[in-house]
Amino acid sequence: MRRDRDRRVSPGGGLDDVAKAIIEHLQNDGRQSYSAIAKDVGLSEAAVRQRVQRLLDAGVMQIVAVTDPLQIGFHRQAMIGLQVDGELETVARPLTELPEVAYVVTTAGSFDLMIEVVCEDDDQLLELLSGRIRNLAGVRSTETFVYLKLNKQHYNWGTR
Repeated sequence: MRRDRDRRVSPGGGLDDVAKAIIEHLQNDGRQSYSAIAKDVGLSEAAVRQRVQRLLDAGVMQIVAVTDPLQIGFHRQAMIGLQVDGELETVARPLTELPEVAYVVTTAGSFDLMIEVVCEDDDQLLELLSGRIRNLAGVRSTETFVYLKLNKQHYNWGTR
């Protein structure tokens, strides 16, 4: 057992082949049974269950339901680039608390931060931008890229 634990993570912090295979199975079908995964990766069902729990606890992965925003009433998605004065975390932190914000990324280039937002409609997007985002201390400017069509949204890119 100790030997298996030592082989899970390489000295450089990477995942072993079994952990990668488990992740790829769950990326393809998050509802796949542990027994089906176990058969493919050569472990017991209990060992797969433990591996998955460790990956979840370590924050390596999440198992979530991915929805189509349009089908559940969110008709406006946008990417917003922000230019920030001062410390980026001072702006990034409150952005993570906004329920409409799907993710916040610190970037290099024209924008300091990029956020993706999911709103019910243009009115909600306008209120979010004007009432909450642009009023944050440190926000110098924003540029909004409204989604006209979502051409691809997949999360099964594997572990390479």
